[in-house]
Amino acid sequence: MTVVLVGAAQVLPAAALPALRSAAAVYAGKGVDAELLGARPAREWEHTGEPVVLVTTDLREPVAQVFLGRGSEVFAAPGARLLDAVAVMDRLRSPGGCPWDAEQDHKSLRQYLVEETYELLEAIEDGDREAMREELGDVLLQVLFHARIAAEDPDDPFTIDEVAADLVTKLVGRHPHVFAGGDPDVRDATTQQHRWEELKQVEKQRESSLDGVATGQPAIALAAKLVQRATRAGLPVDLLPEGDDTGTTLFAVTAVSKLSGEDPETELRAVARAFASRVRTAERSARATGLTTLTPTDWHTHWPTP
Repeated sequence: MTVVLVGAAQVLPAAALPALRSAAAVYAGKGVDAELLGARPAREWEHTGEPVVLVTTDLREPVAQVFLGRGSEVFAAPGARLLDAVAVMDRLRSPGGCPWDAEQDHKSLRQYLVEETYELLEAIEDGDREAMREELGDVLLQVLFHARIAAEDPDDPFTIDEVAADLVTKLVGRHPHVFAGGDPDVRDATTQQHRWEELKQVEKQRESSLDGVATGQPAIALAAKLVQRATRAGLPVDLLPEGDDTGTTLFAVTAVSKLSGEDPETELRAVARAFASRVRTAERSARATGLTTLTPTDWHTHWPTP
């Protein structure tokens, strides 16, 4: 007995084909087109001991639960649920779907993309696997949302499939050492990073090593990226900004951190989060003694030791 889990598009995983070919019967479960597969409805299944296959979109349906209870092997196409996510997004934006979703555009969704990205970052920093899984889904929602809106553009539409196709082309093209029989210029992770930037510059026909750097990102991250790009292009470090003003000093500290192999944005976030944690700890300690307003002396008294 075998169970094959498919998505809304009902794409069968290649690994399940031998079982399907050798099965005495194939049954179509919830959400599966029996006629398309030449299968019988799942409700007709009876246990006979013969090798049979159940194709379903939902492992929770009763017949699937019986199969699983009997130790059935399960095959699922990677990404099958991604197709379901695309289908749900399409339904939400279609007539009769969600009014709020239907009103959104690329600009109105910008704040949510930023918020969800930072929430994912926080989950990663906290090592919270459950939250990370949820926040990855929320970021994926933003990708699906924007792609669906783009598909509706009357002048220059593109679809989620085109987004995915462009990504595949990019990944394959920038990894010739993996997909094109090898690349003598790639010997380790460091040389791969350099090769990636070289291929990107040729691919996008950029005139400057700084083309493509998003200037809207946080200042520390922006400075680090500029330093990374410029020095990779051969810029001598003595040409980096110098001065005594706050901005130049911050840039210099960022540059030193980046050139030493650190990520200054991550380093600063870690210190900031640790500081916030200690402030909250001191406040909780003070409240436990009845204090609601803290003097400098109170702060020192309740400040947690490292």
